[in-house]
Amino acid sequence: MRTTIIKLLPLYLMLLVSSCMEWDYGLEEDFDISVSADGLFICNEGNFQYGNATLSYYDPVTKRVYNEVFYRANAMKLGDVAQSMTIRDGIGWVVVNNSHVIFAIDTNTFKEVGRITGLTSPRYIHFLSDEKAYVTQIWDNRIFIVNPRRYEITGYIDIPDMTMESGSTEQMVQYGKYVYVNCWSYQNRILKIDTETDQVVDKLEVGIQPTSLVMDCNNKLWTVTDGGYEGSPYGHETPSLYRINIDDGKFEVEKQFRFDFGDWPSEVQLNGTKDKIYWLNDDVWEMDVTADRVPVRPFLPYNGTLYYGLTICPRTGEVYVADAIDYTQQGKVYRYSSQGELIDEFYVGIIPGSFCWK
Repeated sequence: MRTTIIKLLPLYLMLLVSSCMEWDYGLEEDFDISVSADGLFICNEGNFQYGNATLSYYDPVTKRVYNEVFYRANAMKLGDVAQSMTIRDGIGWVVVNNSHVIFAIDTNTFKEVGRITGLTSPRYIHFLSDEKAYVTQIWDNRIFIVNPRRYEITGYIDIPDMTMESGSTEQMVQYGKYVYVNCWSYQNRILKIDTETDQVVDKLEVGIQPTSLVMDCNNKLWTVTDGGYEGSPYGHETPSLYRINIDDGKFEVEKQFRFDFGDWPSEVQLNGTKDKIYWLNDDVWEMDVTADRVPVRPFLPYNGTLYYGLTICPRTGEVYVADAIDYTQQGKVYRYSSQGELIDEFYVGIIPGSFCWK
């Protein structure tokens, strides 16, 4: 199914140029819940061009899930394709990709406090300060610089050797004054950006389409490549998991773990102490960050469903897996202990894709 989605990317681009989100308002609800300090937000992408993205909230203590919290708190639909969410100082920043907007919400009331508009197709937001953040885009050869306090675009970072049609910047990790960014769609690079000059100062080539980026307890970057798809104009190759050394000014691949041709690894995540790495490849896999080889048995075996999103609770080490089921009905989230025992399962919105811990 994910291969099919990537084949549709050129069509997605054409629709993106002509799309214009009209906010769908409804009736306000007397929406008042007790929000715990350790809750989990789930961004449900919804179907592209249907405007049915939603935001869910789960309380691990009471095991209660609240769906469509953005709509219920604001009497307004979230928009088209909820991509990601980041929390800073009690404000949640919800990136809605095909609506070209980032909503700022109060994480206790879920009410909107502001929004950043005029974005091409935003993917992730990374904060450098209260007044400066980077926003990555797909199908744009720029990273946008925004002022979160004023909710406005203030500048751009031009990405060298990238066209608007194939442009793609994704997740961001900061180490010192440098921000590292993976380039996914029809790309094969990790970029290094100097945050003082807002310039790309270095790049590292990896495999085709690196889909994730995290930094472990030893300050090593990790990314996984999906290898593209059969018939892709950019190529199709064996996917790999990479450990990248960025200490002492270095920027080099330290270890490459190869998968089988046709595998589809994604969603690299870390536990709270950042000494264990997790990813999806049909099953859920777990590995120490110092390991020399990938495990032969998965942490959670494939059970005939569609694992689509993954997160690890930073406090308990519990593993949450999102199941997109068939991309059309309500998705499901499974909650496992750090030993792989099922604790809970609950329904959320359509295509649960990313998580954000409160």
